[in-house]
This record gives sequence, C-alpha cells and structure tokens, in this order.
Amino acid sequence: MTAIDAGPAVAGRARTRKGRQLAPLWMLLPAAAVLVPLFVYPIYQLGLLSVLDFRQAQVSGGQPTRFVGLDNYAELMSAPKFWSVLWATVLFAAGCVVVTLAVGAALAVLLTKVSRWAGYALSLAAMAAWAAPAMTGSTVWMFLFDTNLGLVNRVLGWEGHNWTYQRFSAFALVGAVVVWHSFPFVMVTLYAGIKALPEQVLEAAQLDGAGPWRSFWSVTVPMLRPVIAIVVIQSIIWDFKIFTQIYVMTNGGGIAGQNLTLNVYAYQQAFASSEYGLGSAIGVVMMLILLAVTLVYLRMLRRSGEPL
Repeated sequence: MTAIDAGPAVAGRARTRKGRQLAPLWMLLPAAAVLVPLFVYPIYQLGLLSVLDFRQAQVSGGQPTRFVGLDNYAELMSAPKFWSVLWATVLFAAGCVVVTLAVGAALAVLLTKVSRWAGYALSLAAMAAWAAPAMTGSTVWMFLFDTNLGLVNRVLGWEGHNWTYQRFSAFALVGAVVVWHSFPFVMVTLYAGIKALPEQVLEAAQLDGAGPWRSFWSVTVPMLRPVIAIVVIQSIIWDFKIFTQIYVMTNGGGIAGQNLTLNVYAYQQAFASSEYGLGSAIGVVMMLILLAVTLVYLRMLRRSGEPL
C-alpha cells in the first residue's frame, strides 16, 4: 500500500478512535439535559440574589432592586454570629460524619458475619430508619425524649429533664437522629463493597496470620477506599446542610440561637428577617465550602494513588 493509499485509512482510524472517546459524552447528554437546568438555574438565581439588595420592599415592588456587589458578603464576614454558627456547623457535621461512618461500617461488617435471617432483620430495620422522612423521625425522637412524657426520661428516672435546653445535649440529641437517618446508606454501600472483594485476597491475609482486626484495616479498608470516598463525600454534604432535624427538634435553632447551623441561619435571615440577599450569600458560602472540601478530599485520594 502506498503512502497515498494509506492516508485515508489512517484518517479513518483516527476518526473511529475519536468517536469512541466521545461516545461516553454523547451518552451523558440526555441526563445532562435534565440535570443541568435543575442545578445551573437555581445556582444562578442564588448567586444573583446574593449581590442584590433584595428585601420585602423589593419583593412587594415598593422599592426597586439595587445591585450592591459584595456588600452582603462583607456584612456576613463582619458578623460574629456568622462565624460562631459556621464553627458550630463544621464541628456538628464532622461529629455526625465520623459517628455515621463508624456505625455504618461496624454494621456492614456485622452483616457479613451473622446468619441470613439475622441479616434480613438488620437490613429491614436499617431500611425503615432510612425510609422515614426527616420530619417524622425528628418528631418521634422528640416524643421519646419529651420532658414530661418521654420514655427515655422515665427509664432513666430523669423526669422533667429537658434535653434541648443545654446547647451540647441538644446537639447530641439532634446528632443521634442524623446518624440514625444516615447510617443505613453507609451500611448498605460498604456491605456491597465488602461482598464484591475477591475472597482470595482475604483468605491470603488469613493464611499470612492476619487476625480479623488487622485484616480489616490492612486489606479491606484500602480496597474499599473508592467506596469510602463516596460515602464520606455524601455524608459531608448531607450533614453540613442539615436543616429539618435542627429546626424541628430545637424549635428553630434553640434558645437564643444556640443550636443554629448555617442552613437554619440562612433560612432565618432570608424568610424570618426578609434579608433575601444576605440569606442567599450564606447559601453561596455553604456551596463553596462543600465544593472545596469535596475537591480537597478527592485530591488527597488521587495523591494516594487510588482510582476513582
């Protein structure tokens, strides 16, 4: 074959190779056509409101909407209340993520050890907690921990004890509800990951003298790192933007706002105080924080050499 004849063949192979590379993108187009408007437009509106002076007067048409640039962000950064709520949110979310991962991982391992019917019972109980709406679950837990009629107070002999009066006990109670709602996702995901591991690797670790604890940390956890990345990122996003449990169980943020999180704080600023621009600025800050945490975590995983 001459060089002239080989030219079209080479070009054809190049086009085929390029088509194969672009095929996944074409397959993602239907999903992107639905998801992009659902995500991009709300984010655009959130960012737009955050740079406007948009209050009740502007909503009702009594005053014109005014562009204020970064004034809402400057007001937010200069408010001591914002920083205290931010740190409370970070600590609360971090605690919930750690406990959720610990409980979910422990139960995932337990599922691999118990009998089939015990596993079915555990899975059914976990799915019931996962399926319960946040409002329903929070209300049920409030009945259990009610000051006068709660079952927990009666069992402990603490009649009249108010679990939501103190800041830390209120956060602990809300955190327990968040973990109760969240651990089934971690349990099911990690259990599926464990069952997908090659048995030869685990058997080789046992033959090398590794006990259950050493085998779990040295073999199972490294092989599950991509799965763990998924549950960690999801848990961080869910727990950082928690709203329903805090709002329902602490009556809107607790006494003098002692149990406020950023999501509830944004709601108060936007809808209780009619500071829609300021509330939107809080939403933008939350989105940027979650995006930064997710990117940093993924970067750490990539540096460790784990495929994602």
